[in-house]
Amino acid sequence: MRWMKGFAMAGAMALVWMSLSAFSPPPKLVKLALQEGGTASWEAFAIHALQLDEKIGVKLKIRHVADSKAGQVALQAGRVDIILSDFTWASLQRNQGADFTFVPHSLAVGGVMAMPGGKVASVADLKGATLAAAGGPVDKSYLVLQAYYAAKTGGDLTKDVTVNFGAPPLVNEQLTGGQADASLNFWHFNARAAAAGASQIVSVPEMLTELGVPQTPPLLGWVFSEEWAAKNPAAIRNFLDASFAAKAALLTDAALWEKIRPEMKVDDDALFIALRDAYRAGIVTSYTDADIEAARQTYALLAKYGGADLTGDQPDLAEGTFWAGYRK
Repeated sequence: MRWMKGFAMAGAMALVWMSLSAFSPPPKLVKLALQEGGTASWEAFAIHALQLDEKIGVKLKIRHVADSKAGQVALQAGRVDIILSDFTWASLQRNQGADFTFVPHSLAVGGVMAMPGGKVASVADLKGATLAAAGGPVDKSYLVLQAYYAAKTGGDLTKDVTVNFGAPPLVNEQLTGGQADASLNFWHFNARAAAAGASQIVSVPEMLTELGVPQTPPLLGWVFSEEWAAKNPAAIRNFLDASFAAKAALLTDAALWEKIRPEMKVDDDALFIALRDAYRAGIVTSYTDADIEAARQTYALLAKYGGADLTGDQPDLAEGTFWAGYRK
């Protein structure tokens, strides 16, 4: 009789569990575009390794894209829900009628590098020198350098310096190979240049501080449509919560970095540590009105030097560029 009662109780509990499972909603599919080989994939890997996606009821479908522009096109075409981009692009899109909005992802930015014993030991030494620069004429770091060079020397960087724009690996090759006197590259390529013997002359955050922007703005962030967010409020909030939770783990969890290391494709221990530490230095731990104010100040600076190609002739950051639906 006891055995029968126990069996009946177990059966009843199983039926209850099955009933609850049957009515539990399936995980929400969120389509995320990430650049192939980009550092944002490290966070995505951390989210999966920590099972944060399962815990929040979100299933991430990652679409690899060639570069940031390909991700922007995919978002505009509705093929993905979220991309990694910068707040200047989100603002430009809003000024042109789109509803894209931004939540901070990273503070990591690059800086000016030079080889020891070369002709460039300070920004003032760039006059008459050759600078290899990643991105293009309206890249944010290049515009900040223009403003900083003008403030330090009174000169015009575009006239005083020979600038060779190129892909980040090529920029490093030109610096370490002697074809350029200095370089301006993204932070993770600067870490590789440092491992090859280069030294940093000045970072973008240091330049911004001296230009009157006391807090480093979050240049990169998650960008998505406000309409999509309104239709999927739990999905976007849960995704952002998972993103910040992964960042918190990446700040302190050495074992998690060892799991990520194969994704980084780094064999050299010193380079691995340099990349890890530089990534940690750029991790966003909060999202407040202070971040938005720093972005406004930076945008005004960029608009002065970038012109219509960057801002669409709008000197001020578009309202709603930073999403009001989330704070941390």
